[in-house]
Amino acid sequence: MKNESTKAGMHPRNRFRDGYDFTALIAVSPALKAFVKTNAFGDDSIDYANPLAVKALNQALLRQAYGLPHWDIPAGYLCPPIPGRSDYLHHLADLIGMRQGPSVRALDVGSGANCIYPLLGACEYGWSFVAAEVDEIAHRWAGKVVSANPAVSGVIECRLQKSPAHCFRGIIQPGEHFDLTMCNPPFHSSAAEAAEGTQRKRWQLGLKKAVLNFGGKSHELWCEGGELAFIRRMMDESIDFAKACRWFTTLVSKSEHLPKLQRALHQVKPTEVKIIEMAQGQKKSRILAWTFQNKKD
Repeated sequence: MKNESTKAGMHPRNRFRDGYDFTALIAVSPALKAFVKTNAFGDDSIDYANPLAVKALNQALLRQAYGLPHWDIPAGYLCPPIPGRSDYLHHLADLIGMRQGPSVRALDVGSGANCIYPLLGACEYGWSFVAAEVDEIAHRWAGKVVSANPAVSGVIECRLQKSPAHCFRGIIQPGEHFDLTMCNPPFHSSAAEAAEGTQRKRWQLGLKKAVLNFGGKSHELWCEGGELAFIRRMMDESIDFAKACRWFTTLVSKSEHLPKLQRALHQVKPTEVKIIEMAQGQKKSRILAWTFQNKKD
């Protein structure tokens, strides 16, 4: 099989930057074969607008690359593209000086039913994770996925966030310390905006029917005020946990939000702020990171 080339700009350590070996993937996950077709460039690929195809690809990647045989998501929940999720983790590893092993503790704010960041971080770097989720179904499902994979079950703990108004309160316990937090916040400010964004992506793919290619429940896709309001709340709350975490980080999907977020950070007075640019082909995003601690702390 001729393999599909991945988009440029991925982190140098991203194991998927040179494309997928569909022959190897199908060998470990035969169900993927039904979704692999030759695209217009003569490469083997899948229909990324088909959520079943994306899920089958993820299952194959997790089995072949990470030795995780049991992964699935409930119908309608977010099915994330693994290469892009991996990039976030690799950049965070750079941020903390490439430290590895379970002594590195990370908190994923909004892990989703897929629990993909903790799974990848545990496999790539051996970090231990707290996977926080406000949706009870997603929380239970993530716990089942973790328990079904003994290779990571000992280093990932799933916790239910009982208040959608909070990111850290109710999750970080007294005396706990984390090396970093991470978050992929809801991008949109309303259901209508989320639907419009989905339709725009499908038109770019040459498709007309409005179907979410990666799925996603309402709390995964939008919240009041969108990512700008969500991240501002996270910043305000991080002050109360300044000593409990070294680096607070979040993805920022819209570059026009950065100036406003930087001004908001100025108000909470961190000791250091970093903006880490990421790219996967034409798709651009960035990580916003801040800390209240000094380097010698």
